[in-house]
Amino acid sequence: MSFRLAFTAVLCLASFESVAQSPADFYRGKTVDLLIGYGVGGGYDVYGRAIARHIGKHIPGEPNVVVKNLDGAGGLRLANHMYQVAARDGLALATIGRSAAFDPLFGNKAAQFDGSKFGWVGSANSEVSVCVALKDAGVNRFEDLYTKELIIAGTAAANDTDQIPKVINGLLGTKFKLTTGYPTGNGVNLSMERRETYGRCGWSWSSIKATHNHWIESGELRMLVQVALSKHPDLPEVPLIGELARTDEQRQILRVLFASQVLGRPFFTTPDAPPERLAALRKAFLDTLNDKQFMEEAERAKLEITPVSGAEVQALVADIYSTPRDIAEKAGALMR
Repeated sequence: MSFRLAFTAVLCLASFESVAQSPADFYRGKTVDLLIGYGVGGGYDVYGRAIARHIGKHIPGEPNVVVKNLDGAGGLRLANHMYQVAARDGLALATIGRSAAFDPLFGNKAAQFDGSKFGWVGSANSEVSVCVALKDAGVNRFEDLYTKELIIAGTAAANDTDQIPKVINGLLGTKFKLTTGYPTGNGVNLSMERRETYGRCGWSWSSIKATHNHWIESGELRMLVQVALSKHPDLPEVPLIGELARTDEQRQILRVLFASQVLGRPFFTTPDAPPERLAALRKAFLDTLNDKQFMEEAERAKLEITPVSGAEVQALVADIYSTPRDIAEKAGALMR
């Protein structure tokens, strides 16, 4: 046998062994990186670290799971990393801002990825975000925003804190005044405590309950509007953003922009991860969210858990990426 033929045979055998290797054989003794696209202490970090503490025992082979924060640009830095740099072998999991997955669709040139090609593992909950005002801001209900300015804080152009108020201003004519550039969600909250700003828009209801429940109990916050496809049972009297649309086109744009709320706390792996490993990660994710110890920890931390399967997330992302160009362009223009 010639050297070339022998070398080709070795490559084919290695390829066959890679394909034939079970997820348990692959993951055993390895380390899975769980990458979080935000800084320490915010809602995404809290969810990510809680899941990281339990998911390893549900992944076949029980690998170690190590948390790493790779924050920047509202999650776009991490999304670009997962698309362009991370090995496509199923050893990297990531969580980013729910709306960042759709930034390429809306013309954000900093988003160098196609969100429909990621291997979506699932979402820890179907999220409802809210816009809130401090009780001394003089804005007590959504209708007040048509005539009164509300100074709010944001983190980055790709983040909900910035995108949601821009969209609502542009589409409905409200008067959110955005002061952006705060490094983290915690920085946004501190700005409110210091009365540098007087509200926040695109704040996860689950995150408020987990990290600032004392503000709810004390009556510090005025709930102005829910940003989601359906209302949260905790907030039956707070209007839903879609209810405030005046035309069918406005309703279409709001649906496209805020369907991402279903991806409340999304987790994904790289494109082209081996299908059997993606399937194993999806099962491990759902098993984790139903794990008794995890559920007890989530309850203590006031983390809202309403799981969305990886297959459901994958289908939703594909559906939104098929949005007609004119609607996507108008939505993108509003965010910019």
